Formats: sequence, C-alpha cells, structure tokens
Amino acid sequence: MEKTNDVLIVAIINKGNLDLVMQSAKLAGAKGGTVLNANGTASKKIKNQFGLPILPEKDLILILCNRKDRDAIFSNIYKALGIETSEGTGVIFALPVEKISKKL
Repeated sequence: MEKTNDVLIVAIINKGNLDLVMQSAKLAGAKGGTVLNANGTASKKIKNQFGLPILPEKDLILILCNRKDRDAIFSNIYKALGIETSEGTGVIFALPVEKISKKL
C-alpha cells in the first residue's frame, strides 16, 4: 500500500439526479465514479430539522480523485444539486484517503 494525495468525494443524492451529478463531476475533472443504490432511514424529526423533503430512495456516489481536483469537483456537484438552497437534493462531503492498495 502507498500513501496518497487522493480524496474520496461522497454524494448522497435523491434518485433521479445521478446523470446531473456525474456530468458535473466529469466537467471538473473526475474520471468516473461508483454508484450504490441506497435507502434513507431518517425519522420524521430529522426530516423536519432540515426543512426539506427527504426521499427514501437514494444514490450514493463515490468519486476517488486527486486532492488538487477536489475543490473543483466538489463545487460543481454542489452547484448542480442546488445544495445551498432550501430545495437542495443531497449531501456531499469529502474524506482523505490515507492509503490505497491499487489504483484502477
């Protein structure tokens, strides 16, 4: 294993926004991503706390990228989903990747 300059961008989005997210990410330099089908389990209390509808069917998108590309990819996804508005359609965050066994 080797130390990396890589970052994992994770986007949890409502079903139906996958193409929008991946097009935005690729425009900013992402080479691709891995998509997992998911179901949200938030309680009514949590749903009301965020003030927007939380739909149970989700796509979880994992994008492994170099640290230098992180901000551009993150920003493009953020803007495409409208997360800064009250009508946002997902959550996005980035995690450092300390080690990786093999790049694909």
